[in-house]
Amino acid sequence: MNPAAAPETTAFAFDATTANFERDVLARSMEVPVLIDFWAPWCGPCKQLKPVLEKLADEYAGGFILARVNSDDEMQLAALFGIRSLPTVMLLKGGRPVDGFMGAQPESAVRQFLAQHGIQPNEAIAEDPADETYADPHARVAALEAQAAAEPDKPEHQLELAVALAQIGEVERAGRLIDALPANLANDDRAKRVRASLTFAAALKDAPPLAVLEQRMTQDDSDLSARHLLGVHYLLGGDAEGALRQFLELLRRDRNWQDGLPRRLLIDAFNLIDDADLVGRYRRQMASLLF
Repeated sequence: MNPAAAPETTAFAFDATTANFERDVLARSMEVPVLIDFWAPWCGPCKQLKPVLEKLADEYAGGFILARVNSDDEMQLAALFGIRSLPTVMLLKGGRPVDGFMGAQPESAVRQFLAQHGIQPNEAIAEDPADETYADPHARVAALEAQAAAEPDKPEHQLELAVALAQIGEVERAGRLIDALPANLANDDRAKRVRASLTFAAALKDAPPLAVLEQRMTQDDSDLSARHLLGVHYLLGGDAEGALRQFLELLRRDRNWQDGLPRRLLIDAFNLIDDADLVGRYRRQMASLLF
């Protein structure tokens, strides 16, 4: 079989599609840089560049993630990024494209491109899968799954797995694990936070991608639905202040929208965010609008 048609999926390189793009590309780019390789099976230069990118993804071991997009099969994604020639590589950080290049490049040029954006090989992946510094959140989930399977009598592993699953958008699995926890762990702060995050994640089911919502806001900043979903994207992606800014603006524009949803969004977000100073600042702004 032609390797260009069926590239290998690893912890650091995978095929991106419209179905998994939100979860596996945009959400992951909030935590680790993602290189998107737009290619096609008929493209000769693509076949030259692909093994270079895959080699570096493996070598960097989580310093960045490689997402391969077959532009023939995923024309919607190619159109979203305005792809005009192949191969084209885009770098995403924080859910946004920050740079890119076109055409087959030698390994040395790709290394230089990565270095320009502060991307370095990950010298050591934490051995403890519960360690918050674990490089790749998907690899962390896999390690926690193995740990939970090896010690099924320890429900704390299930809680850690639920937290990790929620972080990568596997909300349904996370919810089932939380529901099955014994009472002492069900009331754990981490379990409560997962439940709250699941409420926000449910709002993103079938929602447009982050880039589409940002474009909608650029075209019409009175689009409250887009602002709501944009804030949820930011919150789940780790941009707490960005989320609070959107939710506060919703409250400022129409406190009664969706039966008082702006106020509920802020309160739920306060319960999820660890930064006490940030929460306190936005609580005061919320109070000034309400009272």
